[in-house]
Amino acid sequence: MLADPAAAQAAARWRERDLAVLWHPCTQMREHPGVMPLVPVERGEGAWLVGRDGRRYLDGISSWWTNLHGHAEPRIAAAIARQAGTLEQVILAGFSHAPAVELAERLLAIAPRQAGRAPLAKVFYADNGSAGVEVALKMAFHWFRNRGEHTRTKFVALENGYHGETLGALAVGDIPLYRRIYAPLLAEALFAPSPDAYLARPGESAAQCAARAADALADLFDRHPGEVCAVIVEPRLQCAGGMRMHDPAYLRRVRELCDANGAFLVADEIATGFGRTGTMFACEQAGISPDLLCLSKGLTGGFLPLAAVLATQAVYDGFLDDSRERAFLHSHSYTGNPLACAAALASLDIFETDGVLDRNRGTAARMTALAAPLAAHPHVAEVRQAGMVVAFELARGGNRDTPFDPGLRVGLRAYRAALERGVLLRPLGDVLYWMPPYCVDEAQLQLLAAATAAAIEEATACA
Repeated sequence: MLADPAAAQAAARWRERDLAVLWHPCTQMREHPGVMPLVPVERGEGAWLVGRDGRRYLDGISSWWTNLHGHAEPRIAAAIARQAGTLEQVILAGFSHAPAVELAERLLAIAPRQAGRAPLAKVFYADNGSAGVEVALKMAFHWFRNRGEHTRTKFVALENGYHGETLGALAVGDIPLYRRIYAPLLAEALFAPSPDAYLARPGESAAQCAARAADALADLFDRHPGEVCAVIVEPRLQCAGGMRMHDPAYLRRVRELCDANGAFLVADEIATGFGRTGTMFACEQAGISPDLLCLSKGLTGGFLPLAAVLATQAVYDGFLDDSRERAFLHSHSYTGNPLACAAALASLDIFETDGVLDRNRGTAARMTALAAPLAAHPHVAEVRQAGMVVAFELARGGNRDTPFDPGLRVGLRAYRAALERGVLLRPLGDVLYWMPPYCVDEAQLQLLAAATAAAIEEATACA
């Protein structure tokens, strides 16, 4: 849809005002506005974003994985408005409020459970995903410190993993683009091979690839006896690492290895939680429960920043003491903010009233069918899916051993081509993916597929 001249001029003025004052995230600002389009958005409507120039964009990435039920979902908006008229903010140190308590109760009720294992029992709030990871890492380290086990200072993370961009979270991440420049500031972590099924050897199944990676983790534990306080993983799906997926069997082995070696298991479900991979939480697909579970992004349905770290009673009990130094004193000014908690409660209500997970299974099946023809494109090396996430790995000639020259910027070309067709995709390198809001309908899915096919064709024409 072409913008009318007046609307186009209004959008241009907003771009000028933006570039005069804003520093955008995850962006080389020198590329604005020429190389990287800058799209001023006026409002959201369900699965759509509406630009200042009147153009509509299907939000194929849920605006970076946060929006679950659609933009401006009236039930969540109303819940926030009601809460704002009662209590907008209060410290959670020494004070309490109903939304924080009720949300904690409901999160614990739906958290992953494992037969024979104590359930997650306590909730600690933070402001965003990176902060939630920081909380979990500090809890794990501090718990052992309180027990006098001063040698347990190391974290094990996975190659190609991502857990956020604060310094603690970066220390357990393995994506060079984010990590390399800050490496001198980071604590040293141990990195185990990823169970990523895309890395399977010829003739090796995803389960066999996962088993090989788990064996390598076992060897890592053997080389560092009594040194590891926690293993942190993104269950089922390494998102920022290119939407790489692994067999759930890996998680079962990790759980067993953590138990055998006396280490905590931290599940980072910041991106995978709340139905993204087909179940409410990805851990459920392996039948395991972690010691610490990190949640954010979709927690509030995409309306407000909030994170929650769920811990077992044993973790919580490790901080009970007469000494304040043995308490967990981590804090944020907006910890457990009432508005954000109200939004999260409204989102959970929608899961129940609308049968979201059941509906998503039908949507995911349609995504499978619409993605299948794209696998035949000569430069698509793989199409993979986990629930409501579909990824397209682009490589020269469809050969995973011959990636495109980074200088070609195939992903950026695809991004621009999709935008021109009214679809927002935000590739991870040369990996395109679909992660739409759960309200996406058949016509929108068909647009998503058509725009992706055209974007792949246009972006790889340079090959």
